[in-house]
Amino acid sequence: MIQLYTDSSPNGFKATIALEELGLPYTLRHVRIEEEDNRKPEFLRLNPHGRIPVLVDNDTGITLFESAAILLYLAEKTGQLLSSTPKVRWETLQWLVFHASSVGPLIGQRVYFEIFAAAKIPEAVAHYRRLTDEAFATLDNHLATHAYMAGDDYSIADIAHFGWTHIMRIIDFDFSTYRHLSTWHERVAARPAVQRGIALPALATGA
Repeated sequence: MIQLYTDSSPNGFKATIALEELGLPYTLRHVRIEEEDNRKPEFLRLNPHGRIPVLVDNDTGITLFESAAILLYLAEKTGQLLSSTPKVRWETLQWLVFHASSVGPLIGQRVYFEIFAAAKIPEAVAHYRRLTDEAFATLDNHLATHAYMAGDDYSIADIAHFGWTHIMRIIDFDFSTYRHLSTWHERVAARPAVQRGIALPALATGA
């Protein structure tokens, strides 16, 4: 049995969506960040960095944190959402890494400086708006000729990017001018497993 320790966040949704897509049985453990459950000793034993999600696979004895690592593990475990064809496989991994190293962190910084920072720093807001716009333009150009991140087939790369575009829509960050990215987002959002995944462990409100 798999246990998933998570909260309603962009990175957490990646894991719940993947598990729902794959139909794997799992137990959901709600780690309430606002109540600092992620700083408790029992959680820090699973992830010393104190971040969600964390996946524990009792069948294999493997415990993982970092959402990209969890997506890769689940894809390898099931043989789904990651092609065995080398060209498509590496295309998938390329866009997964692009998300983990660039898109996710950039959006996270933009959300912080634009919404949550106590002191508003116009230079920081402008900086991260520009960088996220550049990343979105890259995705938009790519998706102009691809249905999904790695071509014709939905994959873990799509799940990774969707976790953050979903949150951006909730907090009213508009990327509708990126027509192909927006169309891709709606295509992914319509999937039943994605709809289930973003409701777990609770709906995000953007507050």
